[in-house]
Amino acid sequence: MARRAGVSEKTVSNVINDHPHVRARTRAAVEEAIAALGYRVNLAGRHLRRGESGVIALVVPELDLGYFAELADLVIREAERRSRTVLVHQSEARRTREESALDGFGTDFVDGVILSPLAMDDDALQAYRSRLPVVLLGEVPRAVRHAHVAIDNVAAAREATEHLLDGGRTRIAVVGGRPPRPSGTAELRTRGHVEALRARGMAADPTLVRPAREFHWRDGAALTAALLAEARPPDALLCLNDLLALGAMRALHDAGVRVPEDVAVVGFDDIAPGRYSVPALTTVAPDKPRLAREAVRLLAEAVEGRRDTTGAASGREFGPSASKVVVGHTLLIRESSSTAR
Repeated sequence: MARRAGVSEKTVSNVINDHPHVRARTRAAVEEAIAALGYRVNLAGRHLRRGESGVIALVVPELDLGYFAELADLVIREAERRSRTVLVHQSEARRTREESALDGFGTDFVDGVILSPLAMDDDALQAYRSRLPVVLLGEVPRAVRHAHVAIDNVAAAREATEHLLDGGRTRIAVVGGRPPRPSGTAELRTRGHVEALRARGMAADPTLVRPAREFHWRDGAALTAALLAEARPPDALLCLNDLLALGAMRALHDAGVRVPEDVAVVGFDDIAPGRYSVPALTTVAPDKPRLAREAVRLLAEAVEGRRDTTGAASGREFGPSASKVVVGHTLLIRESSSTAR
């Protein structure tokens, strides 16, 4: 192959391993030789030489939730670009499953884990010592033992609430909200909502913060039906994910309440069903491609950093890492909130 491309074997290796410092003309010549000779990289052998399996685990609460399904697709694509395979696992928001994932399911099959924790809180994540590199997805502010990728949930919820206030809404319910304290995603989004109200000189009404047992369509519908039965129903719903929002819009429709004329609705996540609902759903869209890209990058760098000077995995416990990446978000204003009351 080197002879056909007119380069050294080292240059061929650099191209195959995607080293950045290769001239475009040289890279093209090597790639042409690879295609002509039908060469296939032995990825298993490459990873074995490094003391790795080439497999990373992605652990999410449920693949039934559109956000995690879309995110899994993006992580798989990014990992493939880095010549790695992804094992997708559902934790079902159970602590035992999340802890098992942090240790690679009790085997040496995976090199590292990307985990979206729900059952393990900040203290549990801080205390639990994983023997594998771990990258956390979602809001876990104090879990500095592991690398962490998330959006700014406080800012995102503040922006969404400001949009509703600008549309003339004065009684905004938080569907899926929880008391605002420095903890998980729901708590931080509730805090952002409260901050937006206070900035306008408005008091936050704790009776309008409605926790969800789960973040499914049925929960959004049930919570919204309960809100509509109140003596003073809300004129807007800030739903903390799109499934809650879509369930809420169904309950509003069944009750003969117009969206957005009577009640405006905003969600989070920008999943596909919200783009095609009637009315189309206003939502906070996290930069999911970058979130997946950064999670895989951080994990790959951590895996590579574990190798000792001989190139094999060191076998040491994976220690603390303060790496945190905040990715962007965009408020996508669609029909469900676009008309001022």
